[in-house]
Parts: sequence; structure tokens; C-alpha cells
Amino acid sequence: MKTDIEIAQQTPMLPIAEVAERFGIDSDYLEFYGKYKAKISDTLFEKTKNCPDAKLVLVTAVNPTPAGEGKTTTTIGLAQGLNKIGVKTIVALREPSLGPCMGVKGGAAGGGYSQVVPMEDINLHFTGDIHAITTAHNLLSAMIDNHLQHGNSLGIDPKNIVWKRAMDMNDRALRNIVSGLGGKMNGVPREESFMISVASEIMAIICLSEDIRDLKNRLGKIIIGYSYDGEPITAADLKADGAMCALLKDALKPNLVQTLEHTPAIIHGGPFANIAHGCNSIKATKLAMKLADVVITEAGFGADLGAEKFFDIKCRKAGLKPDAVVLVATLRSLKFNGGIKKEDLSKPNLEAAAKGFANLEKHIENLRKYNVPVIVALNAFAEDTIDEIVYISNKCAENGAEFALSEVWAKGGEGGKALADKLIKVLNENKSDFKPLYDEKLPIKEKIEIICKEIYGADSVDYTSKAESEIKRIEKMGLDKVPVCIAKTQYSLSDNPQLLGKPQGFSVSIKEIRLSAGAGFIVALAGDIMTMPGLPKSPAAENIDVDENGKITGLF
Repeated sequence: MKTDIEIAQQTPMLPIAEVAERFGIDSDYLEFYGKYKAKISDTLFEKTKNCPDAKLVLVTAVNPTPAGEGKTTTTIGLAQGLNKIGVKTIVALREPSLGPCMGVKGGAAGGGYSQVVPMEDINLHFTGDIHAITTAHNLLSAMIDNHLQHGNSLGIDPKNIVWKRAMDMNDRALRNIVSGLGGKMNGVPREESFMISVASEIMAIICLSEDIRDLKNRLGKIIIGYSYDGEPITAADLKADGAMCALLKDALKPNLVQTLEHTPAIIHGGPFANIAHGCNSIKATKLAMKLADVVITEAGFGADLGAEKFFDIKCRKAGLKPDAVVLVATLRSLKFNGGIKKEDLSKPNLEAAAKGFANLEKHIENLRKYNVPVIVALNAFAEDTIDEIVYISNKCAENGAEFALSEVWAKGGEGGKALADKLIKVLNENKSDFKPLYDEKLPIKEKIEIICKEIYGADSVDYTSKAESEIKRIEKMGLDKVPVCIAKTQYSLSDNPQLLGKPQGFSVSIKEIRLSAGAGFIVALAGDIMTMPGLPKSPAAENIDVDENGKITGLF
């Protein structure tokens, strides 16, 4: 069997100018990064602003399992399937981070015959957006320490600096460090820490900014810490916002690539959903909606994280009203949630699939709370049995969700036609009445508890004294009337990765609260979630190589 990278390397690509031309995009609106990648000029936004909006469809999934659910693969394959049946469709995706690519998860460009290409470029440096975000982030860090070194006229309390440094790699050794050692000329010694770049507030800002003016305004609002008097200090106070914006001016532009079947793919922004808000940029989604009849987008990890944040943060901020949601599951994932070990997931086991259906059932219930039609896409594997498939289909119908089988990994767009047909039927026969889950003007604790109880199924929420004091400080500043972004494990509906299926009788522990004033939301850290992941014992990087001709291998 061919690997994903072998399939991608052996499938001919079209010049990106030709892909764009097929969708009415003149090459004058493209800024080329070689033959197969391009950034989209802001002039195209202006040209298309009066065009009607496409139908917007979110693809999400059950909680991820070691077997993999194929959410991105389904997103790409569905877009290809829609184009196969004559529906003008663009896919809008996030950019992969180098952290998971070199760590345990591998690449994030789809799989099989439903991939975006050039997959090596997309998974590695792409057009440099994440590098630009990392640089802008660390420029602000450098300017903070420089300000301390040269007199500290703003009165920044070195023990109350909340702005961390960033790096787009899993490096646990940088979670907690001491900087400024080596004498007076080398800075002010203080405790410091790193986060992975995709968790940076700047990544969230890029994804939520409408234009460069909005970007600069949001950058200026970033709170880097507090003065000795307890007053917030911002990036604008340090006069860092202009230079940061200059570093990010090209990163703000969405990137255009293609799928294996030459469907246009706009890829832009890459926040994780377990520690950030998990959606691609507003600019990319809105532009795609002006260029097609249907736009397929995705949100990270399970629906309890990615979909909730897509609906309650991105759609709220952008004024988007999604028309349908596709919920991806596999029989393997249901069996895993039913208590079966990874090595036995390929064996027929209707009893385990029925038990594990509780996880899928909870996600259907959650998504229906947003008043958006739900379609369950069962990502097919060769060992799936008819009895198992029929059982899941019937259970989905009982829970008010449509059902379709997806074979996009093996068959590309052809394998996505059944799902595409079902989606068009749903779009034609059901009208979305989308609304967010909560009012953002509610008190912080009330918003957190609505998410934890309604989406996760928790009985209660506990707060550390540190979280309590941070909530009081945010409320005192009057910056509490914004959405909440909960950072928790992706592996469970709860904040405990060991609780599979549909856990009950648990409490969510909120350990820390962080204000992302520039992005416009509050981050609540639950359980043992970390913003700087670590590499596993045998990282994926060990299998990646390049030959003397520059051909990359081992990248998934």
C-alpha cells in the first residue's frame, strides 16, 4: 500500500495559476511562492466584496483516538466529491504546525487520495506564516526585556509579566526557564517560559483580523504584563505594535494551493483547538465564500473543542452563520470508546461499537444545540461490516442526524460523492437557524460553566485560587464581556484524557485564566493541559529524511 506522501508525490499537480483560473481568479491577484503555491492579494477581497456568499459547512469529529478519524481527509474528500457532482466548491483549512509534524501526530494535509498538495511544503515551512508569527511574538518578548534593561520607565513588574516566548516545535525543556543570566549586560534575570507558536495570541489575532488596520489595532491591545501598581501594560505602550504588524503583513494574506483533484484549497492560520481556538482565518473563510457556491471548512480535534470554538468564537466574531455541520466518526473510534484496545479495533465488534456510540451521540446532541443540521460521515475501512454500519446509521437517525458513508481516503472525490449528495440534500431541505451557545456579556464563570455543563457534560466546575484572582482582575478591568476559549485535553469530553465515551459525574478543574485582549477572548486552562507540548519517546522526526535529489520521505 502506498503511503500518503508517495500518493502525493506521484499525483501530477497543475500550476496554481491554472487552478485559480478555473475558479475565475486572475493571476494578477496572486503573489506566487513558486509554481504551486500563492498568496492571495488584498485586491481580490475588494473585487469580490459584493458577490453573494456561499453555503458554509463545518467538518468536525468525535474525540480523537489512536486509530485516527480522518477529519481533514474527509474535509478535502467532501470538497472533491462536491466538485465531482458539479457543485462549485472550495476547501478552507488550517496550516499545519511543525510541532505535531515532528512529534506524534504527523502531517496535517489529509490522506490517501484526499490530500492538499504540495504536501511536503504545506507540512513544513509552507509560505512562512508561522515563522512570521513566531518572529513577531519574540520581537515583543525582546522589547519587554529591553525595556527592563534600559530603566523600565513603564514600571513593569518583572514578576508579573504574562507574555511568554514562542517556538514552533515541541520542546518540553523550554516550559520553565530562567532568562537574563550572565551579568548586568545580559538583561534582568527572571523566570520565563515558552509556548508553541500556534498557541500564541498572535496566531489567534491573525485568524480573527479582518484587515491590516484591524491587525495592528489588535496587536496593540496585547497585554504583556502589569505594572507595580497593578495596571495593564500593552504592546502599544512598548511601541512594538507597528514593527510586529510589519513582520506580519504578508502572513495576513491567505494561501492558495490545490487538492489532488485540483480543487482550490485556501489554507491560512493554524491555532490548535486543545490550547487555542482551532479554526482557520476569518479572511480565508470569507474570501472562499465569495469565490464558490459551497465552502467546506474544518475545526480542530473533536466537536467539544473545535466546533464549539468555531461556533462561539469565530462565527460570533465574523458574523458567520454556518449552514450545516459534518461530524466524522469511524467504527474504530466507536470501538475504542467502547473499551477495545487499539490492536483489536479492526475486528468486527458490534457490541463495542454500540457501547462507544455514546461518544458520537453526545457530539450530535451538542451540535444540535446550535440549530445547525448535522450529518454523520462514517469514514469507511475495509474491515467494517454491514451490520455495524447499519446499526450506526439507524442510531444516527434516532438522534436526529443524517448519515453517509465516506470512502474518500481510498477513492478521493469519487468516494465522497455519497456524502456530497447527502449534504446537498440537507442544504436544500433544511434551513440553519444558527445561534451561539451563550451570551458573551455573561459573567466569566457563567460562560465557563455553560460550556462545561452543556458541551462536556460536567456536573460542576472547580477553580484554583489563582484562577479566581485572575477572573477578578479581568472583571475589574472591564474586559470580561468576551467569549471564552477553554484549553483542555482533546481525548475526552472531560478534562481527564482517561475518561472515554460519554463520561458522567465529573467536575472540570480550571487551573488558570489568561486574557487575550488583542484576540478578544479569555483562555481558561482546564486539567493538565500544557501550551508547550513535548516530543514522544520515538518522535515522527526520526522517520523523516531527504535524498540527494531533495525528495522527502517519511512525512506521513
